[in-house]
Amino acid sequence: MNLNIYIQNGVLAIFSKVKSNKFLGSMKAQLLAVLILVGSIPMIIFAMVIISTYNEQAHNQRISELKYHGNMIANLLVSTGYFSSPNSKEVNTEIDQLAEIYDGRIVVVDSGLHIVKDTYGLEEGKTIVSEEVIKCFRGTNSTYIDSDQQFVEITLPIAHLETKEVIGVIVMSFSTKSIISIKQIVESKAWVLCIAIVIAVIMLAILYSFYVTKPFKKFTSSIDRLTEGYLDEKLTVSGFTEMKNISESFNHMIVRMQKLEKSRQEFVSNVSHELKTPITSIKVLADSLVMQEDAPIEMYREFMVDITDEIERENKIINDLLSLVKLDKTASEMNIASININELLEQLMKRLRPIAAKRNIEVVLESYRPVIAEVDEVKLSLAISNLIENAIKYNVDEGWVRVSLNADHKFFYIKVSDSGVGIPEDAQDFIFERFYRVDKARSRETGGTGLGLSITRNAILMHRGAIKVYSKVNEGTTFTVRIPLSYIA
Repeated sequence: MNLNIYIQNGVLAIFSKVKSNKFLGSMKAQLLAVLILVGSIPMIIFAMVIISTYNEQAHNQRISELKYHGNMIANLLVSTGYFSSPNSKEVNTEIDQLAEIYDGRIVVVDSGLHIVKDTYGLEEGKTIVSEEVIKCFRGTNSTYIDSDQQFVEITLPIAHLETKEVIGVIVMSFSTKSIISIKQIVESKAWVLCIAIVIAVIMLAILYSFYVTKPFKKFTSSIDRLTEGYLDEKLTVSGFTEMKNISESFNHMIVRMQKLEKSRQEFVSNVSHELKTPITSIKVLADSLVMQEDAPIEMYREFMVDITDEIERENKIINDLLSLVKLDKTASEMNIASININELLEQLMKRLRPIAAKRNIEVVLESYRPVIAEVDEVKLSLAISNLIENAIKYNVDEGWVRVSLNADHKFFYIKVSDSGVGIPEDAQDFIFERFYRVDKARSRETGGTGLGLSITRNAILMHRGAIKVYSKVNEGTTFTVRIPLSYIA
């Protein structure tokens, strides 16, 4: 038990060192190891199979040859009546030649288990006691291979040509040293060839691993440059399709980061400008009052109303910025609950109808079915409220605003359509950017900050939803919002 624990701890320690080692844990080392193993193991197995196959085939061939010649001698013994006159010179010469050719010994046994012929001349006239010989008389041949002593022994029956009665047995013992010698030569050459191929595989594996991992060095270098703030350098990698795809994705990411950096700079510039404008107006109004010592009270009141309006505008910009910052946070800030979307829209319409009524704008809600969805009520209310408010602000007098609600098995859909001034086609791709205004003068007149649609889009994206716009100048605008019924974290 202690030995098993010791071995397990040793194996774990080895794996831990391999993982912590920078080179062994690299893709190059692991690819090199895999290529060497894949290239070497089959060669080693192939060499072993060849050697084993040769050894088996050589022995089988030798045994087949011996059986063939043994059967020929058996037929010769029967046809010449050898057991009646065992001193036949012709037969004995044939047997001796066969034994000499194959460097072995042939023993001929009669039905009385007497040895009538021994090519070694040692056992003639003696009685043989052998299980294999007895079995052979009963009709069972035997073949025995002794790998240690390097010989093969075969027993063959001598049967009468007509009656098929076994009248004797031939015992053939032959050395396999020649087969073993050739096997050793084949084995040594096979291993030399195998080692040469393995060395070649290792060299090719090293070259191939360098070739495969070379683009990663360039990729790592580009990432390091990127972390240093160099966003103008693109990655060009040739080679495998996968590396080209990575290179293209990396370049797309750089382009995206460049756009984000440009957007950030524009955002900072716009924030500075938007916050500075009301303060500049307040300062101008205040300086005008200070410079006029005898200014009438009516002027004071008029200027104070203007100053209050500018302060309110400043406050609205700050509130929108705070809302945008909150929406830029992670989805963990979402307060998801099952909400009746029909009731939510009714509440929004109830709050916004008085604003529309001042310009005789008709506001209509069309609910096609009851909808219960998992949403953040505050964020969704803010998003849809912005869309409806914009539909009212940028509408014509005595126009209309239609809000519709529908759903399928997976999503619910909110459409906000109006009969307003519309959005030019070339501006529709930019309306969700921060501080973007289609008509800057009109936006400021209506109290717009240029952040409303950006806030709306962020709120919808936090719900894993989507928003699309369709608009024509002087014909109106339609915003379509799609949000999952079940929140996807």
